[in-house]
Amino acid sequence: MSGDDAVTSGTPEGAFGALRGQLQRAASEFAGGPDALEGILLGMVDDVDRAVREPLEIFPVCHHSPASALAMARRLREKQPKVVYLELCEDMAPLLNELRNCRLPVAVQAFAGKVDGFPAEWAPLSVVAPITEASAEYQAIAYALDTPGVELVLVDRSADHVYQWDTSRTTPESATDDEAPEEAQLHGEAVGVEIGDLRPRFAELEEHLLRHGRVRHWSEWWHQYVEVPLAGSDHDTYRQAMFLIGSLFRRLAPGDEGRVRVDEDRERYMWTRMREHLAASGADPADCLYVCGAFHAASRVDEFGVGGTDTFTISPRTATTWQYGLIPSSHAAIEAQFGLAAGSVSIAATEWTKGLKRSRIRPYRLAGQKGTPKKAAAPAKTLAPSPGSTPDRLTGFLQQAPALDTLDEAELLGWSVDIVRAARRNGYLASTADAIAVFETSILLAGMRDRAKPTPYDFQDAAVTCIEKDAVPGRRDVRHLVEIMLGGDRIGQVGYDALPPLARDVHDRLAPLGLKLQQRGVQRALLDIVSHPELAACSDVLWMLRRLLPHGAARPIMGERKLGERSLQESWDLAIGTHQRSLIELGYEGVSLEQVLEQRLRREAYGPQATAATVLAAVEDATLYLGGGRLADELGTHALKVLATERTVDGAPEVLRRVRRLLAYYRTHAPVLPPWIESFAKAGYAHYCTLLPTAFRDEEATVGQVAAMLGFLFSMESLALSLGCDRAQLELAVAQSHPEDPAKTALLWAAQVHLGTLPRAELRARCVELLDNPLVVPAYPRYLSGFVHALEPVPGLADVVVEAVSNAFGRLPDTVLLPWLPLLITTLRSQAGELAPLLIREAARIFPARLAALDAWTPPWLAEAPAPVRPEPRAPRGVALLPAHPATCDALAELLGCADGWTDGWTPTDAPVTRGAALLAAHPATCDAVAELLGCDGDWAEPGGTAPTAASATSATSPTSATPASALADRHPATAAAWESLLAHT
Repeated sequence: MSGDDAVTSGTPEGAFGALRGQLQRAASEFAGGPDALEGILLGMVDDVDRAVREPLEIFPVCHHSPASALAMARRLREKQPKVVYLELCEDMAPLLNELRNCRLPVAVQAFAGKVDGFPAEWAPLSVVAPITEASAEYQAIAYALDTPGVELVLVDRSADHVYQWDTSRTTPESATDDEAPEEAQLHGEAVGVEIGDLRPRFAELEEHLLRHGRVRHWSEWWHQYVEVPLAGSDHDTYRQAMFLIGSLFRRLAPGDEGRVRVDEDRERYMWTRMREHLAASGADPADCLYVCGAFHAASRVDEFGVGGTDTFTISPRTATTWQYGLIPSSHAAIEAQFGLAAGSVSIAATEWTKGLKRSRIRPYRLAGQKGTPKKAAAPAKTLAPSPGSTPDRLTGFLQQAPALDTLDEAELLGWSVDIVRAARRNGYLASTADAIAVFETSILLAGMRDRAKPTPYDFQDAAVTCIEKDAVPGRRDVRHLVEIMLGGDRIGQVGYDALPPLARDVHDRLAPLGLKLQQRGVQRALLDIVSHPELAACSDVLWMLRRLLPHGAARPIMGERKLGERSLQESWDLAIGTHQRSLIELGYEGVSLEQVLEQRLRREAYGPQATAATVLAAVEDATLYLGGGRLADELGTHALKVLATERTVDGAPEVLRRVRRLLAYYRTHAPVLPPWIESFAKAGYAHYCTLLPTAFRDEEATVGQVAAMLGFLFSMESLALSLGCDRAQLELAVAQSHPEDPAKTALLWAAQVHLGTLPRAELRARCVELLDNPLVVPAYPRYLSGFVHALEPVPGLADVVVEAVSNAFGRLPDTVLLPWLPLLITTLRSQAGELAPLLIREAARIFPARLAALDAWTPPWLAEAPAPVRPEPRAPRGVALLPAHPATCDALAELLGCADGWTDGWTPTDAPVTRGAALLAAHPATCDAVAELLGCDGDWAEPGGTAPTAASATSATSPTSATPASALADRHPATAAAWESLLAHT
């Protein structure tokens, strides 16, 4: 307790002297003497007295409380303050005037995509402050903005200080569940500014209040014991009761030093800002109104009040750049972010409407806002009482018995009929008897809970009990139907004028579609680009939105966009109005879709977790959506650097797919290949050749990844070799690979077949050997998996794979085949599902098309190969002409001086005579001349060097005799080979 509190508590005089005496006597009676209970009770009265006596009027509120909103509207019309201080982030002030262009509820958002001064893992930063019509904050904003001469000053910490002061944060505390309804995720993972948050931080206290109040959750307790009693109370009673509640929750809060420090710093911040403004503007505190949460209204810091100390120093903001905007909100999003019960904000909105009708208070609404009624005549101004002369209304409020509302049978009966009608529409078998049961059960539950009038929560419990039974036939349960019936989940909308430039640009570029893009729900857009070429620009925008916005915002039904392909007709399902928040947050990143997409592609490509596959994906998207050019070349060059740093083959399949697509696109749509893709093919060839032996042995590398590496090497081989790569590097890498896994072994065999080091016949023989070995048969499906994966790098092996599968089914007995048949199917489906069509097409080509032909069909690999045809021995050239034309032969023999005549009994089929042997013996001079010409000094092989006789000439035909021709051939092999070649061609 502060010194001021001690002085005040010790003096029974004052407005609350009687209340202090009563509480002191009660504490002594219940506790048996002075103790902590007396200090808490008297301290609460001191907090109320201090807040009431403050010259600057403090108006305590609870967030989204209809009682606070009614009291605020009433007080603003009575007091007509000239300055309104509001507990809201001071840097959000410029956006408040844009609320008139929106349909509530909406949220004011501060967003920072990049951080400077905060941990990088916190990004992106987001702070939201939701605003509904049934909130005191909106009444104050509408009054200040539409009343001439009134100034609205936001005094709470900035969005930057929200994160500065919460240094223990690692992840946003308000992150929504992924399984939550779409309406509950409108705020995303933003941190909510808890304006007027009133909830016990003492878990035991909340549990005690719920148990003795006979309610299920805090929202129901607040509605029953605070909203209803304060809805019709006067201004002084409302203020003092809210001060008391805030002081109670503050004094019973647990000792969380971090949270207490943040709360006290916020109070010091706000009072420091208010004193600075009062000093700068010269405003009279009596003409000002301070709107804040009741928890902060009962503050005990030294800086409290206009006369407080100025010892608090506000820290400077970080260098983080914040952007501001309005995003759509909903009742469900507010409930999810602030931990309220489902349907509580919708029920509060219904109570707000009923309170306006009952009290006839005219609320404030911003001019030009949707749903604003025509301006009525202002009521007569009532003189506001002076804060210093406020009487004690708290004692009477605490002593009087609660006013029991009479049962409104017409309202309850209408609710019962409406819920039965809604249940029928949603598949429930409800009848008039169920409506009567709901009516009576509501009254029964209210009586059991000491209530004269059933509350909406009592009615909800009665409807669930009487209608829902044990099953939910439709999409909505009865509890949800009651929420819809009592007001439903209202979803706000940000108007066109309040959108950021990017969002307005999207709406302008999609205007030719003729759709209401701000409308929630799904709309169908039909684009006939052939008949309406101007819709091609809309198509470009839609494809970029599909890339940038969440799934479902822009979903193509017909048409696709691939590299080099553009659809002539497209059909889209658009839900841009439903995903308005995401579109608005795109405006925080840039002024156009192209700029945002380029920034995101760069961020993905240059991120710390980027791989060669992700960089190539960014290159493909840049080419697909932005036309390629400079950005695609820059990202492609970066892909080379990323590939060089990779030491694993995890991304090899994705790299192979994307490089193939890009290469095919550039070959058909560019005059020459970009330099970066040529360098990528060359560097990738060397890179994967280096990793290939290791990948074959690595147990963590899958067979699909190794197959993708081989696919890259084989498909890029021609391009890489043309750029200077050496094929010996690939052959050496394959030769150094020694896998142990059966699938990788089969893959290695396929690579060897492609390189020519393993004949296809030998590969077939190895497959047969696998089936013959009973120890290998259980692992045969894994070999088949490797063969199927081999179709990626070596598609020409499809017939061998079909043969291997067919041999297994044809040769193995059922006792062996059936146990591993499920393993074969699951292996092929999980590891090679995308390659199965190629295998099926090859099988369809080989197998007969009709069932009747299957019995007589013989597989090609089992059919007997025809015997090789040996060519008949050919007679020496010209021998057949000799007997046919003897005269010519005689004339030639006479010319050569040969008079021996024809040999008796010779036929062309006889053994061929050695060419030229007879002429050597008949014309030795000619042989000598040729020998001299060739530089051969040797004499004839006969003894004495004489010319050979006929007998010696005859013996020259035998392999053991040496002739001058054979001697020349031995001495001059090159000349002999030349002569033989010449004779063969002649």
